[in-house]
Amino acid sequence: MEKLTLYIGNKNYSSWSFRPWIAMTAAGIPFEEVLIPFDFPAGNPRFKDISPTARVPVLHHGDVRVWESLAIIEYVAELFPDKGIWPSAAADRAVARAVSMEMLSGFRALRGACPMNIRRPKRVIDLPAGVMDDVARIETIWRELRQKSGGPFLFGQFSGADAMFAPVVNRFDVYDLVRDEETLAYMNAMKAHPAWRKWQEAALQETWIVPEDEA
Repeated sequence: MEKLTLYIGNKNYSSWSFRPWIAMTAAGIPFEEVLIPFDFPAGNPRFKDISPTARVPVLHHGDVRVWESLAIIEYVAELFPDKGIWPSAAADRAVARAVSMEMLSGFRALRGACPMNIRRPKRVIDLPAGVMDDVARIETIWRELRQKSGGPFLFGQFSGADAMFAPVVNRFDVYDLVRDEETLAYMNAMKAHPAWRKWQEAALQETWIVPEDEA
């Protein structure tokens, strides 16, 4: 098999890069990582050379180019069906994909007001309308899935759905958005995962500053 190359942005800020990276790393899928930092307000002109959307993440596999976080996760899940990126039961896979799509397309108030920022000291900010509604919906998803599966992750073992929600864990943490014990237990499980710790360690060493992501 030809090697997989995952192009990503700054680990401190790039929530969409974080998702396929942690999915692949947690699953033990080998890949080459190429980080292209956000050097300009609109991203980086180099993105045009590697991605049809001029954005990251994008996965290169031979002549194949796959962009968008969830599409990348789906692609590697098909390449490596034995890695358990999605739950084994068909019903659980369907729900995992549904909540992943909800994360992909929704929660715009939360994402707009509270950018992912691994280095950010924990502190609250003034929140616009809609943010806490997003928080409440996400907490409901997490609580219901973990109660059914028994945890510690959404479907028991770490899956693509956990990867899709990984940046939200950072947002809930650094903007001090939640108090529920079940929510915090899930966040602690995520933050203790070796793949999370590896990403966090690298993010904390970065020196790039993106002002618009410093809420």
